[in-house]
Amino acid sequence: MTEKDKTVFHGKIIEVGVQTTTLPNGQVMELEIVRHPGGAAVVAIDDQNRVCLLKQFRVVVNDWLWELPAGKIDNKEPPLQTAQRELQEEAGVMASDWKELGKEISSPGIFNEIVYLYLAQGLHHGQQNKEDHEVLEVHWIDFNEVISMIYDGIIQDSKTIVGLVLAKQILDTGR
Repeated sequence: MTEKDKTVFHGKIIEVGVQTTTLPNGQVMELEIVRHPGGAAVVAIDDQNRVCLLKQFRVVVNDWLWELPAGKIDNKEPPLQTAQRELQEEAGVMASDWKELGKEISSPGIFNEIVYLYLAQGLHHGQQNKEDHEVLEVHWIDFNEVISMIYDGIIQDSKTIVGLVLAKQILDTGR
């Protein structure tokens, strides 16, 4: 039960709050929470069993990361709409077949962001429309090679790992 919630920072993307709450065991706890509107990520697989991966420069870690096309939910849009928009903007790809894979919560101890994961197939290429601050390369890599990239430590982004593992389950078993 939340007893007190105070916003200490409000930015363009996140809000930071300090919340006092009573836990199920009766203990009272003060917790700093980073609030985020959530996002969506897409495992896009083409007819040649290749996955769309972005090699994207991330300032926060000062490095290039391999990631799925993904982005923030804007204006409370439905997560599927976010996924469709981000796939088109970042990779210039649209899809006719969409399946929900689940969701990923990267750091629930302090961060409330939920990333909704989707599998996209029936792809066709259109116009890429990335934002100026997005420094990325679009790559199409064989699905089995991408799975190996996880185990080799090349892919380190959690939403990408979770999305690929969930997609593999569906592709291998049909469920």
